[in-house]
Amino acid sequence: MNDPFVVCLVAAGVALLTVVVSMGAAAVRAKQLDKVAVVDVAWGAGFVLVAVVGAVVGTIVDEGEVWRRWLLVVLVALWGGRLFWHVRSRAIGEHGGKEDPRYAEMLGGAPSEVGMGTAVKRVFLVQGFAQWFVALPVTAGVVLDAPWWPAVVVGVVVWAVGMFFETVGDRQLAAYKAQPRESRPKVMDQGLWAWTRHPNYFGDAAVWWGLWLVGGLASGWVAGLATVLCPIAMTLFLRNVTGAKLLEKTMMKREGFPEYAERVPMFFPRPPRRA
Repeated sequence: MNDPFVVCLVAAGVALLTVVVSMGAAAVRAKQLDKVAVVDVAWGAGFVLVAVVGAVVGTIVDEGEVWRRWLLVVLVALWGGRLFWHVRSRAIGEHGGKEDPRYAEMLGGAPSEVGMGTAVKRVFLVQGFAQWFVALPVTAGVVLDAPWWPAVVVGVVVWAVGMFFETVGDRQLAAYKAQPRESRPKVMDQGLWAWTRHPNYFGDAAVWWGLWLVGGLASGWVAGLATVLCPIAMTLFLRNVTGAKLLEKTMMKREGFPEYAERVPMFFPRPPRRA
């Protein structure tokens, strides 16, 4: 199988099947727990599964650069594994056992209230398609050669910046939440949270721009152009769909948050400035 186009089609088809299986399992679990937020756990884990299955396909058909194939798997596994570990208990245990406010706002209630069919159509199908689409640079990268290797170097740097924002931002937020509610500031506005109101979401987007450089652009201009919409879609998804913008619908009701929003950008970082 020497035709790169055919190899990519096969890899994309296997990736789609992988996403259907993983999101289907997540939907079953969501019905058992009556919480759509289970999809957040499947989000990171699903990307890792897609990368690993894609690498196996690349190995079987014996196409692509071996070193870049497993580099992509490692990068996705580090990101997805960390995200899975971070959200595994939060998605299910927080909010007093009730649905995550973001999904409650989106659906109008828990799956038992709006119907599991509605939850599947509005959340699992949408996020499943988004997961498959966003992962296309990785899906292509594990089965193609890498003639533009400098893009791999730049991509790893961009990926590392994203991981820094995401990991450090989450740790800083966890340390803030660990303080007694009555003595801590009303709004978390320190560290990376003074640069952007959502360093974790920005970091997430940067990670996928890095993976596009490593998996998409490094494969040549055709693969780069064919997959450039993937990190763009991920950025828009994180900023405007289930990420920052949706979360802020509830955050804006908190005391001090509107003032915080006036001086700190929502998504793309900017050096802190005085109130």
